[in-house]
This record gives sequence, C-alpha cells and structure tokens, in this order.
Amino acid sequence: MARHVEVDLIRWIWAFIDRPLERFDQAAAFWANVTGSRVSTRRGSDGESVTLLPRSGHRSLKLQGVHGPGGAHLDLEVNDVPAAIEVARGVGTTVVAPHPDWAVMRSPGGQLFCLTPWEGAAAQAPMVEHPDGTSSRLGQVCLGVAPAGYEVEKSLWTALTGWRLHAGARAEFDLLKPSSGLPIRVLLQRLGTDRASSAHVDLPSSDIEASRSWHEQRGARVVGRWPHWIVMKDPAAGAYCLTARDPETGRLHGGVPSEADPPAPRS
Repeated sequence: MARHVEVDLIRWIWAFIDRPLERFDQAAAFWANVTGSRVSTRRGSDGESVTLLPRSGHRSLKLQGVHGPGGAHLDLEVNDVPAAIEVARGVGTTVVAPHPDWAVMRSPGGQLFCLTPWEGAAAQAPMVEHPDGTSSRLGQVCLGVAPAGYEVEKSLWTALTGWRLHAGARAEFDLLKPSSGLPIRVLLQRLGTDRASSAHVDLPSSDIEASRSWHEQRGARVVGRWPHWIVMKDPAAGAYCLTARDPETGRLHGGVPSEADPPAPRS
C-alpha cells in the first residue's frame, strides 16, 4: 500500500442502506422512523434512492433500492475526485463505474463504495431522542471480509481513509475511527468462512433493550443476542445491529472504549 489519502481529504462520509426494490417503501418508512428523519423525494430512473433528512445538522444517511437482498455501502466525499480515484487504484481498488464527477469503486474483497465531491457538510445530525428518554444514532458501517483477504482489506481501508486503526477485543474485528466531526465509523470484521463480502449498519444506543423493543414495535425482529449487542432484521429483511455504547461518546456503557466491543458477526 504505497499511497494514502490525506486525512483531511475525506471531508464527509455517507452510510447507504441498500434494500430490495420491491420492499423499498417498507424500508424507507422504518429507517426514517428509527433515525428521526424525513424521507426526501425519490430519485433515480426507478425511484430507487432517497436521502434521510435529519431535523438539524448535515445529512449522512441514504436508502437505495437494489436488485437482490441488499446490505450497506459507503460514499466518501473528497476534495478532489480524480486524485482520490488514482490513490484508491494505487492501494488496490478498481473502478466499476466511472461518471463525470464521481465513481463507483470495488475493493479486492468485493466491497463497493463511491468517491464523490465534497458538498460542504461538516455538522453531524443530532442523536435520536426517544419518548422514553433513551437515545440512539446510526453511526457505523461494518464491512464483513472473508478470512483469506482480510489483511489486504484492512491495509487498503487504513491506507485509503488515513484514519486511526484500533484492534478490537475480539481478534476478528478492527475499527477505523474517523477525524472528529465525521458521522460514520468503519468496522472491519473477519468472517468465519470464505464467503462473499457483506456490510451492514450499526446503531449505538443508550439503552439497548429499550431500543430493541422500540424497533420491534416498528416492524423489526431479533435474530441474535450477545452481551453487548443485538442483531436485528428490519421489515425489508435487512440485517443490522443495536450496540450498547453511548451514541454521543462512542464508549461502551460502563466506561470501556467502544472498539473493545464490536457488533456481532453476521450469520
């Protein structure tokens, strides 16, 4: 990995929640509700894309309809897209779909992401305050990588972002923490088998059981439990995690740094 994107070149980061087109409306209504957002006007030739509009702060969440089961992906806003494309290619990614002012890229492990021009965003949206006094925030994308390619993928994302890498308490996780003020962190997960790469979003919560109940009331269901996280599926059957870390500070409840307690592996 010869070159690094300058740390301040990645100016903003978006989390895309990708869900099947045939269940797009269900997914949009659910994710707007649990993130305290409004749904923008639908865009695209098939009406396959919306932005989740927070009540204040800058936008960092989008929902995209896809053919297939979906998952999640990242958009990185940068100062200079052509320069960032060259850096990304230099650390091992390939251009999947070039456009006049942005590009779809693919990592060696198969993770798709986009490089797009910075549009001036700088202020995170606030936490979502629930009626029972608890709070949450969608603040992380977890990239699941097959074991054979994990070290390559870890080196690539570290080089590409320029962010600080933290080892997780469990050997299969590494966390990339962005510069202060950016809304989305990146968690790398070493999968247990050589299956296809995947990605999902994580929501830290001030009270994980209260959030679980609140999400279930809005159509989600529990598919797995661990001491400090719960794996859920939304009404469009997309997996995500609720995590027991403070949505404001990012620390695990009880004072342990959040990188010591990553979300659960996907099955």
